Amino acid sequence: MVNGKMVDLSTNIGALELRNPVMTASGTFGYGLEFEDFVDLSKLGGIVVKGTTLKPREGNSYPRMVETASGMLNCVGLQNKGVDYFCENIYPKVKDIKTNVIVNVSGSAIEDYAECARRIGELDNIPAIELNISCPNVRQGGMAFGVTCEGAASVVRAVRKAYPKTLIVKLSPNVTDIAEIARAVEAEGADAVSLINTLMGMAIDVEKRKKILSIGTGGLSGPAVKPVALRMVYQVAKAVKIPVVGLGGIMSATDAVEFLLAGASAVEIGTANFIDPAVTVKVVKGIENYLQRHGFQSVRDIIGAVE
Repeated sequence: MVNGKMVDLSTNIGALELRNPVMTASGTFGYGLEFEDFVDLSKLGGIVVKGTTLKPREGNSYPRMVETASGMLNCVGLQNKGVDYFCENIYPKVKDIKTNVIVNVSGSAIEDYAECARRIGELDNIPAIELNISCPNVRQGGMAFGVTCEGAASVVRAVRKAYPKTLIVKLSPNVTDIAEIARAVEAEGADAVSLINTLMGMAIDVEKRKKILSIGTGGLSGPAVKPVALRMVYQVAKAVKIPVVGLGGIMSATDAVEFLLAGASAVEIGTANFIDPAVTVKVVKGIENYLQRHGFQSVRDIIGAVE
C-alpha cells in the first residue's frame, strides 16, 4: 500500500487487460496446467502456451537441449500436435483458467500462419495470439520470416486479415535493426510486439569434436541474453507506438523492473521457470514491493521511466 492505497499492478497490451505485467514465455510453461501444483495461475497476468502449428510437428531429433554458461541452448523445433488437437483436447482444459491464455502461433508458410490463427480466433476464451515470426520460410530457402521487413510484414498482413483479436508479434533478435522490423509489423496491424526471441548459438563437445545439438545450432536463452534483450526493448519502445512485451533472461523482480523501465508494458519469464517453477508469482510480488518502496501508485508509472 502507498498512502493507504493498494498499488495498481494492472497493465494493457492493446485491448488486452492484464491484472499484472508478468506472463510466461512460450515453450517454457507447457499449457500452464503442468505448473498448477507450483503456481496459482490466476495470479499471473497471462500464460503464453507452447508453440502451435497448423499441422502436427515431431520437432528435431535428440539431443536438442544443452546447458551453457548463464543460459541454455535449445533446438526443440516446435514439437506439437497441431492446432486441431489444441482446439479439441487442450482448449477445454485451459479455457476456464482465470488469466489470459495466449497461444503462440508458428508456421513455415504464410497460409499456414493465417489458417492456424483463424482457428484459434474461433475459441472464445483465447483473447490473443503471439505470432512467432522467427520460423524458417520454406519458400525462401529457410530464411526466417522475421529477419526482413518484407518477410515480417507479409506474415502479419495475412494473419491480421484472418484474426480479429489481440495480435502480439514476437520479434527475432537475429537482425541488424530490430526497430525497423518492429515498425514494419506495426504498420501491418500488430497490436503489440514481444521481444526478444532466442539468439542463435552453438555448443561443441571438444572430446568428441562434434556439435552437441542434433542440428548444430540452437536458440540461446537465459541470463546471458538479458543485456541484449534489454537494449532491444529500449530501442523498440522508442520506435513504435504499440505496447512492447519484454523478455530474455528475466530471473528476478529486479530484472523485470529493468524491462519495465526500458519501456516494456509487460514481461514474459521463460528459462527461469525450469530453475524455479514458482518464479513468476515471486516476480509479481517483487514488482509490487518495488513500487511500494519507491512510492509509486501504479506499475504504469515506471513504464519507460528510465532516464
